[in-house]
Amino acid sequence: MILYLIFKLYFFRLYILLAFTIKLKTGTKLKNLSIFLSVCLLLSCEPLVDKFDDIENAIYYTSKSKTTAPAQVQTITVMTYNIRFGAGRAEWFGDSCGDRVILSKAEITSNLEKIASKINEYQPDIIFLQEVDVESKRSGYIDEVQWLLDRTHFNYGVFASNWKVQFIPSDGLGRMNMGNAILSRWEITNAIRVKLPLRDDQDALTQYFYLRRNIIKAKIDIPGVDNFYAVNVHTAAFSTDDTKKKHIDQFKAELEYIDTAGDYFVAGGDLNTLPPGAAKTDYCLENKCPGESFHGPNDNPQHKEGSYYTPEATWLIPFYNEYEPAVALENYLANEAHYFSQTELFNEPYDKKLDYLFTNFQWVAGSDSTHQNMSPFSDHAPVSARWEVPK
Repeated sequence: MILYLIFKLYFFRLYILLAFTIKLKTGTKLKNLSIFLSVCLLLSCEPLVDKFDDIENAIYYTSKSKTTAPAQVQTITVMTYNIRFGAGRAEWFGDSCGDRVILSKAEITSNLEKIASKINEYQPDIIFLQEVDVESKRSGYIDEVQWLLDRTHFNYGVFASNWKVQFIPSDGLGRMNMGNAILSRWEITNAIRVKLPLRDDQDALTQYFYLRRNIIKAKIDIPGVDNFYAVNVHTAAFSTDDTKKKHIDQFKAELEYIDTAGDYFVAGGDLNTLPPGAAKTDYCLENKCPGESFHGPNDNPQHKEGSYYTPEATWLIPFYNEYEPAVALENYLANEAHYFSQTELFNEPYDKKLDYLFTNFQWVAGSDSTHQNMSPFSDHAPVSARWEVPK
């Protein structure tokens, strides 16, 4: 009788869920996804979607083979890099007009090897990573945090998930766990995941299965500095409401908290918005897919999600006014293309800047780099700079 009720409940839930279709937005393209649960999920104690608390401990990692970290430093090199889950420039369905869903383990490994090689070449002391997969089907079930940690000079890492779903059946996407990470030569302590608001421009079912973004904040034992924090964020890319603004404001509030306490920070990541004064703020026509139309009198919406930055022109001004950017605003405005770090277009040069580093202390003058030579490895270029250790 008990088994009969279990299976009856299972098929009832299956029937209800098959009646729904959600639009799961992971890039600039919408996919209709029919949702169903298997009996193993019915009987499992693990939730289908992890919702996360407001504040949680980050997940800690250690390299399998540690390297000797410098015991004395005058400067440290910090890098931020959205690695696009190791997919390189593959035409994945969630980005622009791609149609691929699952990449092979060999493809992901090949691209991760190139990323690791460049990281080892540039030798950053701390790196902020965005769009890192941990045992996701689309990336060959590789734990990319551990993989990169074991093949680079870093010794410690922390991870906070943005999108953890046990099973997404549509298009064969399967298990998903993507998030932000910080890797360091020196030990990481007191690392937390700070919850960011969900999008309010989605129906309830879409929102349930959508990304749950975060800030990851970690204290790092830099030699000679007792109160140093690294703060990594990946804000909303495609919201049509004020969600991205809320993410940026909360990121700023976290930095203010550290600064007010008299501590040092290096912060940054993929902010998904442009610097103040950017010459071009509308990429709708360049990013549209075949069959899409924008800016016409009858187009609804008028703008492509994630491609129209004009209303965001002032959002980063407080960061530039109150903190030190790795790339000074006057330098960026004098030669914008030199600092471009992202594009939605396959196999095209970077055409905008979305990636940033800030500090409440100071950078070594002229030490910043936007590594556009790494273009084949991701739709983002890494940005790095040398931070002066307080004396």
